[in-house]
Amino acid sequence: MPHPSRKDAPATGSPSASALRSLDRRDPLLGKARRRLAPFPGFPTPGQAGSHFHALARSIIYQQLAGAAARTIHDRVRDLTPGRRFPRPEEIDDLPDGVLRGAGLSAAKLAALRDLGDRVQRGALPLASIARLPDDEVVERLVEVRGIGPWTAQMFLMFRLGRLDVLAPGDLGLQEGLRRLEGLEDRPKPRELAERGERWAPLRSVASWVLWRLSEE
Repeated sequence: MPHPSRKDAPATGSPSASALRSLDRRDPLLGKARRRLAPFPGFPTPGQAGSHFHALARSIIYQQLAGAAARTIHDRVRDLTPGRRFPRPEEIDDLPDGVLRGAGLSAAKLAALRDLGDRVQRGALPLASIARLPDDEVVERLVEVRGIGPWTAQMFLMFRLGRLDVLAPGDLGLQEGLRRLEGLEDRPKPRELAERGERWAPLRSVASWVLWRLSEE
């Protein structure tokens, strides 16, 4: 698949005021909620991991763990090489399994981290140029990595690459946000959330941010 031109590259950053008003017109209920919440901060969010590799490695480490436990393991892996920077793919490759397991990585996460590093080093996952790829191809490339599923790829698109038209229908927070928005008794199914999300394009990331805020109320 050819890379998109700069003109055709997916939108990132912060939408214009007119684009937000258009979103509000397409979904007045969402628009009402959006206007009473804090302004959309734009993506990517500040304080992100230092590199795309680090961001993906961090996602693997944090999967299915409480924040404090995941942070401890992440920091132990980071401290296996000099300085405060997270190890690069080639540095991970040089670390013995026993050392990485000693930092707290499970066998499954160690295998996933190894696979990620290997794909990056041999060019199968071109992180240096991934921001130039369209959303669907980014997801396609990422889900080939062991331990990375569609949700992780969608979060990478949104919070790392700053894409503005991303929706993760399987996300429980988004489902709960739509339930509250609509005053439903039960959370909508992923298919129902995806169908509702069609009216939010090309700002489905903005709508997602609104739903997450509603789910926290």
